[in-house]
Amino acid sequence: MSQMPTKDEILQWISDNPTLTAKRDIAKAFGIKGAARIDLKRILKELEADGHLEKRKKTYRDPDRLPPVSVLQITGPSPDGDLMARPLEWMGEGVEPVVLMIPRASDPALGEGDRILARLTEVRGEAHHYEARLIRRIGANPHRVLGVFRKGAEGGRILPIDKGDGKEWQVPEGSTGGAKDGELVEAEQAGPMGRMGLPRARIITRLGDPSAPKAVSLIAIHQHGIPDDFPDDVIAEADSMKPAGLDARVDMREMPLITIDPFDARDHDDACWAHEDDDPKNEGGFVLWVAIADVAHYVPSGGAIDREARKRGNSSYFPDRVVPMLPDRLSGDLCSLHEGVPRACIALRMQINAVGEKIAHRFQRGLMRSVASLNYQEVQQARDGAPNEKCAPLMDEVITPLYAAYEALVKARHRRQPLDLDLPERKVILSDEGLVTSVNFTDRLDAHKLIEEFMILANVAAAETLVAKKSPLLFRVHEEPSPEKLESLRDTAQAAGLVLAKGQVLKTSHLNALLAAAENTDFDELINMSTLRAMTQAYYSPANFGHFGLALLAYAHFTSPIRRYSDLIVHRALITAHGWGEDGLTRADAERLDETATHISETERRSMMAERDTTDRYLAAFLSERVGQEFTGKISGIAKFGAFVKLDETGADGLIPIRTLGREYFHFDREAGTLMGSDTGLTISIGQRVRVKLVEAAPVTGGLALELISIEGKDMPRGPSRGRGKPMKRKLSTSRRKTAKTKRKVERTRR
Repeated sequence: MSQMPTKDEILQWISDNPTLTAKRDIAKAFGIKGAARIDLKRILKELEADGHLEKRKKTYRDPDRLPPVSVLQITGPSPDGDLMARPLEWMGEGVEPVVLMIPRASDPALGEGDRILARLTEVRGEAHHYEARLIRRIGANPHRVLGVFRKGAEGGRILPIDKGDGKEWQVPEGSTGGAKDGELVEAEQAGPMGRMGLPRARIITRLGDPSAPKAVSLIAIHQHGIPDDFPDDVIAEADSMKPAGLDARVDMREMPLITIDPFDARDHDDACWAHEDDDPKNEGGFVLWVAIADVAHYVPSGGAIDREARKRGNSSYFPDRVVPMLPDRLSGDLCSLHEGVPRACIALRMQINAVGEKIAHRFQRGLMRSVASLNYQEVQQARDGAPNEKCAPLMDEVITPLYAAYEALVKARHRRQPLDLDLPERKVILSDEGLVTSVNFTDRLDAHKLIEEFMILANVAAAETLVAKKSPLLFRVHEEPSPEKLESLRDTAQAAGLVLAKGQVLKTSHLNALLAAAENTDFDELINMSTLRAMTQAYYSPANFGHFGLALLAYAHFTSPIRRYSDLIVHRALITAHGWGEDGLTRADAERLDETATHISETERRSMMAERDTTDRYLAAFLSERVGQEFTGKISGIAKFGAFVKLDETGADGLIPIRTLGREYFHFDREAGTLMGSDTGLTISIGQRVRVKLVEAAPVTGGLALELISIEGKDMPRGPSRGRGKPMKRKLSTSRRKTAKTKRKVERTRR
């Protein structure tokens, strides 16, 4: 007989193997047989009595964990002088966790009884169970200001960088945080706003030079007018929220749903699970569950949070920060599907057949508990045969069935033929100081595609359900390319020796055939970029015009209500359509769907522009130390004033000014999208391989100036000298004069 494990060993096993926690699983793991099982049962009962475990049905599990963002109450200092806190919303049945506060130098003083919102980290082997860092006091919402600090005799002043805000702030002596004159700083209001004199502020973060890395995203946020400061009434409403209970919801807490997100995700909108369908009529098919955070429960229509969420339209993501659509209390806590924490959801059960076709679906309002929060990389590694300790216990019941269902969906995708553009996504990696350490092109793993396919199918189900129930909703619309853009793409394809057929209704399969023909040729990137440029921009609309890119007749965004207002509207529509409660789509919501659609389409574009500008600035700062070096890339755009180049190493875009292109005059052909040398006939067009020298990198604007060294492996030719900005006048031969005269006559006749 094996030696009886200690209580700590049992707890560690249960923590590492959340799906193998029945008594027989534990006995098997430790080799316990026969009469020794009685001793094991006794130890498990003792652990349960001590609050270390709770028994559900025939399994033992850790008590409910605290979510990563929680409301705490300061209990005062410990005998050792450490500041301690307790959770105000402990849901577990065991011993209440002990929380140690880890203060920062910029944190305000906290006293016994203060209620705070904090970010938690679970620890082991200590007298406390969690360590917490302050987000803010509950009930306190000091106004934030971003500006340039100007030192004075007694403290100084802050000059806001926002052009629309002419108000200065006074910084008393002792509240400057060591800021130097001319530094960009982030400050918060100190004391009440008085009628007389300047309002007072306390500097909480020194960002240094306004062009320094940490300032980049903040400047973009303010320049594009993205709201990043929640009003007091919004914070007060969020702080008053309590976790949703079971009530009339379906209890889904025993379902092994998991979340799969980027490794640095702080909020989790969606969870999923799949298993083989036991319906004999659907042999080889699957049941696929998708559970989405029930944000509508916490954001009543017309309330303070709702007004602010609609104003923002969506969350905005930057390399160093997120500007959320919802306050932290919701986005990082109550609405986020954290591991091991009961959370309200709207769940969708879908049946798919062996070839990935959805044959049935139904929605329900539930209460779930994620068994694991995983990231894409570890899930893919597990699928590839190298599961880590967290994934190993989930392989048979969760991960393997998810991939099996995904493989069926891939078959349906191939038949549907959505647009298959190959556009690698870049990710800027920052150090703790905000400096760019690297720029990576993220791999498109099957784990990414798996979640993407599940979410697309869930969005289709939401649209189909609401259409069938004749409910108002917001569609995600993507119209087909205009005839003019399509003709331009056809000309580009023809110039590359490829064909895009005419005289038929355009389908994504036609474009995919073009992309496939260009794959692994010199024109691969050219055709991908030209196809992307031919596309219209997707938008939101209460009228359905289909989704051309996905090759779908009806599509609505349902799966990300924490970060998109459109999804919240769809959730409310589902609640009303199913009669689930009073927190559904109101008449006011329905009456202004047109206005809402236009507004959130604009906020989406605003965020995209701010995110793009921020990335450009970070890349310019990253490359500023490499001025004078040579890089390879491809021509990505042609304009009257020069050629744009996308650099291979970083994906950064730079400009070759036309004035620097050799010593000849270059003609710009708008229709062909080319620049042609007047003497050499050299033609510069999209997709050509080039080598360039970095001449200038401007972090403040994000601009890169380049010099063309070679094109398609040939050094840049040098033509004869010419006048600045004008073509050189040359004496024409008799035959050329005649040709030119004829051309002028033809042009006059056409006019």
